[in-house]
Amino acid sequence: MTTPPFSPVFWRDKRMPFVELRKVADGRHVCYALHSHPHWSLGAITNGKSTFRYRDDSFAVSAGDLVVMNPEWAHACNPIDNHPWSYLMMYVDTQWLTNLRFQAGLLPTPVWLDLHTAVLSDNRWFDRYCHLADCLLDTQSAVTDKQRELEAFLSGLMHKLATQPINQQPATADVLTQLSRYMDQHATEDVSLETLCAFSGFSEGHLIRSFKQAFGFTPHAYLVNRRVQLGQSQLKKGTPIAEAALNAGFSDQPHFQRAFKRRVAATPNQYRLGSANEKIHAADSK
Repeated sequence: MTTPPFSPVFWRDKRMPFVELRKVADGRHVCYALHSHPHWSLGAITNGKSTFRYRDDSFAVSAGDLVVMNPEWAHACNPIDNHPWSYLMMYVDTQWLTNLRFQAGLLPTPVWLDLHTAVLSDNRWFDRYCHLADCLLDTQSAVTDKQRELEAFLSGLMHKLATQPINQQPATADVLTQLSRYMDQHATEDVSLETLCAFSGFSEGHLIRSFKQAFGFTPHAYLVNRRVQLGQSQLKKGTPIAEAALNAGFSDQPHFQRAFKRRVAATPNQYRLGSANEKIHAADSK
């Protein structure tokens, strides 16, 4: 079956479970609602321009720019006036990258610390990123070469980002941090706003404003985003879409489809197709 020309391409390999790559040829065909990822993310605008919304800031980015996203930071990147644009996105397991930074002497302990750079305009690092993406997507490259290229690129980039100016974010109130953890633990349940108010001691209006200021989402949007993340994890394992939807806390598959596409800019089936590629990679390694 031929892949439609504007369908997103997802690369995953079970031998390198700590990294995933996404390639989009025409970003006009994919629009994102505000969302976040549990992993660290790095994007490259390969053609055209777009608007990068990152927490409370908004940046105009264009070909040659890299965009950097901390784990769980709300963001969205969308076309400007329907102009063509294309991009690459790489998602790296947070703990794996934390260990890499710690071993490089960039962290005092193996505990994640947010990076302060949102946009990096540097032709050398952009070219290196595109080279890495080509290596990961190359079916002829050995997995050892891919891992070596990945580690060399990220080690160098982490040193580069460590020299960038610091833009310290305000600390999140303990009660909101505890509330977010409660929501993570009960994401698949029907958690009411009344329950969250009772947990925090806030009024509805104050809770919504405070939570959005801290995390970039309203409490409801935060729960839906977390459910989509759970659904992605299920699909990576090869779980059927309908089952993944229920396991992630959605009432039915159509609801899951709509929420998933708005935040991942791909259908669950398009995303799940990466699992078939993983099986091919695994079979080739035997």
